[in-house]
Amino acid sequence: MIIRKLFKFENAHVVRGCTSQRCKYSIHGHSYKIEILFESNYLDQGQMVYDFGLTKTTIKELIDSFDHATAIWDKDDISYIEAIKKFSKRWVALPVSPSAEQFSRVIFLMIDKLLSQTKMQNGEKEVKLHSVIVHETDTGYAQGFREDAYSTLMGKIDLKDIVFSEQIKLEWSDPLMWDKVLAGELFINPKPK
Repeated sequence: MIIRKLFKFENAHVVRGCTSQRCKYSIHGHSYKIEILFESNYLDQGQMVYDFGLTKTTIKELIDSFDHATAIWDKDDISYIEAIKKFSKRWVALPVSPSAEQFSRVIFLMIDKLLSQTKMQNGEKEVKLHSVIVHETDTGYAQGFREDAYSTLMGKIDLKDIVFSEQIKLEWSDPLMWDKVLAGELFINPKPK
C-alpha cells in the first residue's frame, strides 16, 4: 500500500545551464508542493502504513527548511553565493543545481536517511520511502524514486554537502537536528497513548 503526505513551501532559486533564459539568469521563485509517498505491505496497530501525524515533526521541519529561503547550488558563481548569504538569512546550499528533479532527489535522500534512523513504536513494519514528487508549478513536476536519488549517473549527492543557514537551524525545535541526522543518531517516534 502507498500513502501520500503533501507539504508546501515557497522558495527562490536560479537554475544554471537550463534552456530557459529566464530560469538560468534570474532569481525566481515557486510555490512548491512536495508529495512524500510511503509504502509498506503491513499496517500498524492503528491500521495505518504510517501515521500522518508522525510526519508533522522532524520530516516537516526538514522540508520546511526550504520555505522562504533561497536554494543555492554550491558550484554557482562565488559572488552570487556570497550576495545571497549576505542579504538573506534563510538559504540552503546544495551540491546540485536546485531544479525540481534535483529537489526530488535531495528531499528523498534526506527523508530516507531520517526514516532509516527512526525507531517505530506502534507496530509499523517495513515502512519505506516510495518516491518524492516536487511540483514546481501547477503544470510541472518531477518524481524521484530510490534509484534516482542514489544514482551516480545523475550526479552523486552527499548529504554532508547540504548546508542550512544558521537562521534555519535556529528555527528548528532542535538546532542540531541535521547534525544528528548526519551522525546517524536514533530518532524515536512517540508511543501511542
